[in-house]
Parts: sequence; structure tokens; C-alpha cells
Amino acid sequence: MTDESDGILTEVRNGVGLLTLDRPKAINSLNTPMVTAMTATLTAWAEDPAVRAVVLAGAGERGLCAGGDVVAIYHSAKADGADARRFWYDEYLLNAAIGRFPKPYVALMDGIVMGGGVGVGAHANTRVVTDTTKMAMPEVGIGFIPDVGGTYLLSRAPGQLGLHAALTGAPFSGADAIELGFADHFVAHDALAAFTDAIIADGLPEALAAHATTPPPSPLAAQRDWIDECYAHDSVAQIVAALAGHASPEANAAAELIGTRSPIACAVTLESVRRAAKLATLEDVLVQEFRVSVASLRTHDLVEGIRAQLVDKDRNPQWSPATLAEVTAADIETYFAPADPDLTF
Repeated sequence: MTDESDGILTEVRNGVGLLTLDRPKAINSLNTPMVTAMTATLTAWAEDPAVRAVVLAGAGERGLCAGGDVVAIYHSAKADGADARRFWYDEYLLNAAIGRFPKPYVALMDGIVMGGGVGVGAHANTRVVTDTTKMAMPEVGIGFIPDVGGTYLLSRAPGQLGLHAALTGAPFSGADAIELGFADHFVAHDALAAFTDAIIADGLPEALAAHATTPPPSPLAAQRDWIDECYAHDSVAQIVAALAGHASPEANAAAELIGTRSPIACAVTLESVRRAAKLATLEDVLVQEFRVSVASLRTHDLVEGIRAQLVDKDRNPQWSPATLAEVTAADIETYFAPADPDLTF
């Protein structure tokens, strides 16, 4: 029997809870009803002795989840911000609950997995990517800062790979996701249905043994030399200068890409990732991210970035400050002030 509720489908088969994000036309973008329903379902399954494992998947052919419903964030930010604050509060509690889920939680991170999709997938204890995985933390492109525990993972990626992913917002492959520490196992896209069936019939270890394969080489890992060199600088301006001046065409392309992003969002992202590296737990990082997200609601760039990309779709955001040189340390610091109320666990 399948229960349909608020953009998710749930079913328990032979002790395996199947949780499917079910907004395929929106690439399963998360909204408040979905977060509420997921939280209730996972809370119940964590305590239910009849459920021995959970499998998270996305409906449709395009991907697990394209992120949060940022158009709703846009409208909330233009009003009083209350709906956005409430959404993030509940979403980050869900991210933390996934991070400490007491049973096998298998996230099938197939196709597009971005932003909020990373939040419900990449904190799982069993994270599966495929040959079609297109993962990203693209927040800087809309004047926002990586959240949903993303800065926890980005700050713990090898070398400077996490900063490269955060500051460019560029998508990366399933093999890259494993290299960065966002995933654990590689299963061919065409084998996912059989893999899920095997979890239900035989158990997770047997299913992994039968269907997980060696991932292809990570393109990002092959570029560690210039990434580690260029992103080690103190400021985003210095990082961009190093990238622009490097002999590698990929480094030059990264400089150009960062140049299209919100300057203040990039500066805050650099600080967020570096502060996250010094925080002990996912929960600690989520508290910091909640403060940063709530602060972003008061800024010009979040509304302007979403407008340009997803509302008017002119792809021509007018950032303020317009350049990295105009961003001050005080501007950055305002993002880290305590929220009222703060996120608590």
C-alpha cells in the first residue's frame, strides 16, 4: 500500500520504508508540506520495529531533488520573511535527523541533486550516486549561501575541492560526489530498480555487493593541483585573481564563473565554509547556516538573484555590492549574528 501525502509517497515493503519525493514537474523541489511529511514519516519509521531500513528516491526521470522551492523563499523575503524562516528551521531539523537516523537510510542520488536535495540525501548513512548524477550547491548564483548542512560537507572535502564547488556553484558528477565526501557508493542508473528490489528482498549489504561498482575517475580529483593552489588564498578576490592568472583553462573558467555570482554571497560562503571546518557537529553547522540564511532574507541579492534566475528569468542579476572589492568585513560579519529565535536541537 502506498500513502500519498503532501508531495511525498510512502510505502513499506518487507520491512523497507520507501520514501519518494513526488513533485516530478518541479524536479521534486522541497516545500514546507514535504518537509513536514518527511519529518513525520522518518520519526515514525525510526521507532517502528517493523521498518529495518529506508530508501529515499525521487519521482520522475529528472532527479532526486532540485533543491528548495526558492520562488516561495522569494515571495517570503519580499514580505516579512516568516514563511522562509519557518521552512528553513524545519528543513534543517530534518537534515540533522537524517544525519543521525538510527537505521540504514539509503539515498538514491540519481540525476539532479542540488541544494535541498543534498540536504535530504548527502547526510544519509548510505549515499548512492549514479552515472547520471548531477550534484551542486549552486546557491551563490541566486545571492544565497550553501545551507542544509552543505557547508559541513564542503568544509570536510579533500583539499580545496569544497571551496571550488561552493564558490563556483558548478555541478559535479557522481564520481566527484564520492571524491568530495558527498556520497559513498556508485550504482549504474539502469540498475537502480534492481538495486532497490535487492534491498527489499535480500538486505542492504547483499544489494550493495550485487550492484555497487567502482566509480569512474573523478574529473575534479584530476584538477586538485590548481584547485588546491588557487583556493588557498585568504579572500575571494585573491582566489579569483589566482584562478584568472593560472595556466589552466579550467581555472580561468572558474574565475569567470565566480565573477557572475553574487559578490557578497561568495564572500560569506568562503567565511561559512572556513568557520564550518572548525565546528564539531552537523548540528553546530546547521545553527550557523540558519543564522546566515535568515540574515540573507534582509539582503538585496537574495531577492534579486531569484528574480533574475527564476521569476523574470532575464539571467541578468544586478548585484549589490556590485564587486568583490566593495564587500567589507562588516558586511560579512552581519550574516553570522544570532537569529531570533536561533535554531535549537
